[in-house]
Amino acid sequence: MKMKAPFKLAPKQSRRLPTEYFILANVRFQGQVVGYLAGRPIREMATDDSGLRYRFVGVAARNAAGGPDVQSLRKGEWIVQPGLVYASIDDAPANRAA
Repeated sequence: MKMKAPFKLAPKQSRRLPTEYFILANVRFQGQVVGYLAGRPIREMATDDSGLRYRFVGVAARNAAGGPDVQSLRKGEWIVQPGLVYASIDDAPANRAA
C-alpha cells in the first residue's frame, strides 16, 4: 500500500528582495562633489523628505541580472539612483527640535 505524505512541502522561497524597498527617493543633495557617475555629480551628503541625513559610501554592487545587489547593503545603507550607496548618519530628522 502506498502512503501519501500528511503534508505538502512548500516550494523553495526566492531570496530576491524587491529593489524598490532599498531605494531612497526625493532626496536633496548637499556638500562637495566627490566624483561623477554617468556624467552626473556625486555629492557627499543627501537628505530625505523626513530630514534624515546620509553620506555617500560608494557605488552599488550589481547582481547576476545586472540590477543593484541589495543583499550586499549593510545596515543603514540605501541606494540612490543611478546606483549610488548612501549610509544613514543620524536617527532623527535634522530639523526636529530636541
